[in-house]
Amino acid sequence: MNPDSLPDNHKLFTLEEAVQIRNRPEYLSRKIVLTNGCFDLLHPGHIYFLREAAKLGSQLWVALNGDQSVRALKGPGRPVLSEAFRAYSLAALDCVAGIFLFQSDRLHTEIEAFKPDLYAKAGDYALDSLDPGERRALDQAGTQIHFLPFLEGFSTTGLVAKIQEAAGQA
Repeated sequence: MNPDSLPDNHKLFTLEEAVQIRNRPEYLSRKIVLTNGCFDLLHPGHIYFLREAAKLGSQLWVALNGDQSVRALKGPGRPVLSEAFRAYSLAALDCVAGIFLFQSDRLHTEIEAFKPDLYAKAGDYALDSLDPGERRALDQAGTQIHFLPFLEGFSTTGLVAKIQEAAGQA
């Protein structure tokens, strides 16, 4: 399937566009939440997390790992869905206000530019497991860090394994 066949994604922005939106006067009084991830094969665990993250503030923005970043983190067989498809799926969720892609393995440059009020990660992370550069960028931006409960039983890696097993490939 060709990502060009998707309708325009009105929630997908470049980092520069996202920063311009973030710096608008009406946004300065809002509590902007940022999270990040691959969100490959959107599943109930993702949706639960995103809905809970959105409740922390006025708007939830997602820094989405681009295809190159996902491959570096997860291996050559990933992502299953391209960044365009993953961004399109995230944009369909009412709890997501905006999305921007990043291709590096770490998010510190994007955090420094976007300056979220709050940052949300799933409960499988803790302060000491955050990347030191990302943590420094969050601290410098004055961003509150929140770790949200992890919905047990859901992971993309587990879902991929289950699909492979069902297809007789595992």
